[in-house]
Amino acid sequence: MPRNTGVNISGIYIYGQELNRTTYNLARMNMILHGVHYKKFSIRQEDTLENPQHLGMKFEAIVSNPPFSAKWSANPLHLSDDRFSQYGKLAPSSKADYAFIQHMIAHLDDNGVMAMVAPHGVLFRGAAEGHIRRYLIEDKNYLDAVIGLPANIFYGTGIPTCILVYKICREHPDNILFIDASQDFEKAGNQNYLSDVHVDKILQAYNDRKDIDKYAKVASLEQVAANDYNLNIPRYVDTFEQEERIDLGTIAKELQALEGKMKDTDKTIAKYCKELGIASPF
Repeated sequence: MPRNTGVNISGIYIYGQELNRTTYNLARMNMILHGVHYKKFSIRQEDTLENPQHLGMKFEAIVSNPPFSAKWSANPLHLSDDRFSQYGKLAPSSKADYAFIQHMIAHLDDNGVMAMVAPHGVLFRGAAEGHIRRYLIEDKNYLDAVIGLPANIFYGTGIPTCILVYKICREHPDNILFIDASQDFEKAGNQNYLSDVHVDKILQAYNDRKDIDKYAKVASLEQVAANDYNLNIPRYVDTFEQEERIDLGTIAKELQALEGKMKDTDKTIAKYCKELGIASPF
């Protein structure tokens, strides 16, 4: 699939944009292999942030796996671009993650849903990114869910990632759902992957939208604000395992008993050595 894909459900038409030529051609090939007629999709090869190809269009479903923390121009001229102007700040030139988020939200229809794969840094990094993150939650209230994924499930990088789910008109505007699915995966050689069971578990937790011990937490907007809009998942989903208490008194008694058994064993060995006429090792 292309890096940025919008789906116009009512028109059954798929739009996408991808800069890398190989990935661009793979995206078009995927459409045909999955039975999408060439007249039913429009995938363009261009830079999504610097030269967007579908300006003015709104989509009911948007999915994206942009390059993690990619560089971009962050040219101040972008502050006059409708995609970025309302935020007052641009994503840093060294990390374009929030620029992709802003771009996609600008294309999201009022009844739409958007899901983007991103590195965990988007959850807690400060400066301009912290400002944009706070604006999306406090002023716009678009963030619907944060889903933590296992490490090493994407080729080319072993870092853990997350999925950010945004909606313009949310069914649950007073909270944000956090899911920690980072420990649920299967291994295939050096690569991890999500099985159907793991995917179904994530979808079930998202649809049920309730607290699940060590897996999911429905956090109020007040809780998020109290955390200074830091979305780091462990702040909300407690996966801490209580360590087993060790009774040192009991351990000492067990050691004493073991010491006694060792002395008895030494005596037995010494006895056999004497009967055999050989020197005792003790």
